[in-house]
Amino acid sequence: MASLLITANSLITSPGGGPTRRSAPGFVRIENEVIAEVGEGTPPGADVHLPDGVLAPGLVDLQVNGFYGYDMVDAAEPGWHTVVSRLPETGVTSFLPTFITAPVSVQAAALRRLRDLMPGLPPGSRVLGVHLEGPFLSEKRKGAHNAAHLVDPTPEAIATLLETGLVKLVTLAPERAGALEAIRTLTAAGVLVSVGHSDATAAQTAAAAEAGARKVTHIFNAQTGIHHREPGVAAQALVDDRLHPGLIADLHHVAPEVCALVFRAAAGRVVLVTDAAASAGMPPGVYELGGEPITMPESGPPLRADGTIAGSGLRLDEAIGNCVRVGVDPVTAIDAATRVPADLIGRPDLGRITPGAAADLVWLGPDHRALATWINGQNVFRGGS
Repeated sequence: MASLLITANSLITSPGGGPTRRSAPGFVRIENEVIAEVGEGTPPGADVHLPDGVLAPGLVDLQVNGFYGYDMVDAAEPGWHTVVSRLPETGVTSFLPTFITAPVSVQAAALRRLRDLMPGLPPGSRVLGVHLEGPFLSEKRKGAHNAAHLVDPTPEAIATLLETGLVKLVTLAPERAGALEAIRTLTAAGVLVSVGHSDATAAQTAAAAEAGARKVTHIFNAQTGIHHREPGVAAQALVDDRLHPGLIADLHHVAPEVCALVFRAAAGRVVLVTDAAASAGMPPGVYELGGEPITMPESGPPLRADGTIAGSGLRLDEAIGNCVRVGVDPVTAIDAATRVPADLIGRPDLGRITPGAAADLVWLGPDHRALATWINGQNVFRGGS
């Protein structure tokens, strides 16, 4: 469809590229896959009218280990097709598949496989590149990662991983030998660097930001926290305006009160992520993360055999709803899953409803659950109303 007019009783817009705000009522006119016009009121002749909920930008998830039974690092082509086709059911229109710790050679091979199959992916959520979470992490804060594969970020390892051009985000521990130089190299190559799985002090985290790091991976999880005399990664993430705390708002990784704290302390910088594992969107059972088994219980996040949390079963639209329920303003919560991550990853054409942006949109119901999703103006998911 070359032209599409959507009217809604409530929209989340970024007029003129300015601050995100709610418009009620309003409309979006799409021409040739791009948002051509955004306005207030409800002009006649709408192709689609959304009577309740809110029309928001398509959601952007920077940390997806897997979904619908597939672990992205070793998924074959059918698995990629399933995940790309079905993520719009959760409102996600763009994402970074996340490859967790493995030998550098194994990660490089996974990157090459993805490079080769990307041209054949079906219409669905955009693959923006790859997030490498490891292997340059701290043994003391490894979480669900395999300690046997953790290494220092040598120039040779970095060069090997950058070869395909698919790496867009790297999580590393800045206290490892060679990490600050690696941050500078990655940043110069246009790769976003995130501090995570780290035993760093606040000062070491600040040094990482000085070298170019701009994100913190799943704040409070697998990192030093907030101690009144020994502040760590989490403390620096909240006070350093250069850093964007990633937040898994499933209310298990981080308590509701702490979710609210993160939004208050790091206003305008929070990035909602799912850290979804292969068990996301699936019934309880045994799945894989990074080639090792995880168990999805009846409630709560997936676990390793030793009880370590291993990713999540969270949907990004669900994360928005959880944040709203703990007191975060809905516009702020939606912004943290759209404009903020899009800007951080260097994609100002995504994550906002404004003329010139890609026509990636999601209709969130009154409970903030995705009811319909458009990518490039094409309706790729329509649920109930």
